[in-house]
Amino acid sequence: MLDEINSECETKMQGSIDHMLRDFKTLRTGKITTSVLDNIKIDYYGTMTALDQVGSVIASDATTIIVNPWEKNLLADIESAISKGNVGATPTNDGDLIKLFFPAMTVEQRKESVKQMKSMGENAKVSLRNDRKFSNDKIKKLEKEKEITPDESKAAQDAIQKTTDKHSAAIEKILKDKEISILKV
Repeated sequence: MLDEINSECETKMQGSIDHMLRDFKTLRTGKITTSVLDNIKIDYYGTMTALDQVGSVIASDATTIIVNPWEKNLLADIESAISKGNVGATPTNDGDLIKLFFPAMTVEQRKESVKQMKSMGENAKVSLRNDRKFSNDKIKKLEKEKEITPDESKAAQDAIQKTTDKHSAAIEKILKDKEISILKV
């Protein structure tokens, strides 16, 4: 039972780290990737749809993204959605496709990306703490119902804390490495 709780906690904490890493893909760094458009959605026949579901989205070089919709009547909607999405470039519509030319990042933009990254990291740490609390509450409930001894409860909570510390350290290392990568010109 206690091993199950610890295993579940470990899985949830790893999920928090994975979520943070997915969020990082939306950050702008030195080399542009199509993932900066992941949060942009358009109204496609009444359904909010991701850009990569209505056309091809490719990074043609380190500073340019091309969006080629499968239906040309979507060009205006895509252009509008990208403009509202504030991705760091103004869309250029040539009648067939949309091009985004991203200028080189300034020091201020890099620092802003680091701030966003740290905020995402803090959200992941909050999630870890919530997972720890949830697991510890389960353990305390078992102790209260006399299903485990106080010593077993203490040992299980210590194990949960070690799991939390391990994942927290992993987040710190990821943040540190990512900050270096973002600030590198």
